[in-house]
Amino acid sequence: MNFDFETILTLATLLTGLVWLADALYFAPRRLNTATPAQLGAEAVKPREPILVDYSKSFFPVILLVLVLRSFLVEPFHIPSSSMVPTLLVGDFILVNKFDYGLRVPVMRSKFLSIGEPKRGDVVVFHFPEETAGAFCMASGECAMDEVTRSAGTDFIKRVVGLPGDDIVYRNKTLYINGVAMTQESKGPYGGPDAGGVEVDQEHLGDVSHQVLTDPGVGSREGEWKVPAGEYFMMGDNRDNSWDSRYWGFVPEKDLVGKAFFIWMNWDAFKDSSLWHRVGTKVH
Repeated sequence: MNFDFETILTLATLLTGLVWLADALYFAPRRLNTATPAQLGAEAVKPREPILVDYSKSFFPVILLVLVLRSFLVEPFHIPSSSMVPTLLVGDFILVNKFDYGLRVPVMRSKFLSIGEPKRGDVVVFHFPEETAGAFCMASGECAMDEVTRSAGTDFIKRVVGLPGDDIVYRNKTLYINGVAMTQESKGPYGGPDAGGVEVDQEHLGDVSHQVLTDPGVGSREGEWKVPAGEYFMMGDNRDNSWDSRYWGFVPEKDLVGKAFFIWMNWDAFKDSSLWHRVGTKVH
């Protein structure tokens, strides 16, 4: 169990709720029974509650509401790297839909209500799959295990490229899915932030059209992969600068967090006014 914010929030909800419940069922009646006649006079003033109970009663509803919203509806995330440029930039603050792929028990991550599954082209936040990544690296012999260890307990964001059962090939900067090349249209040099000396291509990934970056002078991992049942193949849109499924394998369904759908802020926009148009836009 990773002791992250979700764990802290869940424990805080349980603690404040249990304190409130224990006081209501046991300690509050005892305080009334042991109150002096002066405390129960004409004005019927109740004995003062302990400060822990007072704080628990005040914070429990708020913490519970945040936990429910964050666990089952929407969760904010911050983009720390350039692996999804040009779709997402470093410093973007995004919102992630938590219910499209089913509802899960907080912390335990076990699904208790199935609603839908990821579609090809979705931009997805997921828990880095440390166990499967470690096994993949040891089997391939081409992955840095120290990088897998450093990534444990973190959340990644990539685009769903391969669905369960798909055959994936990446060769000469072209993506093939089940033997079909995903068409690309050149858009020229990239002039935005967080990347330089790269080209922009408009890639058609099934029904989803999105931009990818490629560096003509840099190579990246090529190969062929068969996506197992119940798992997904993820790639970053910054194709030559993304540590993704090509390097550490597949993402099990249990590690999915949700679908990114909205950019609500980028702090760099305060320094670069050309970024303001991104705020309030959908993630495609």
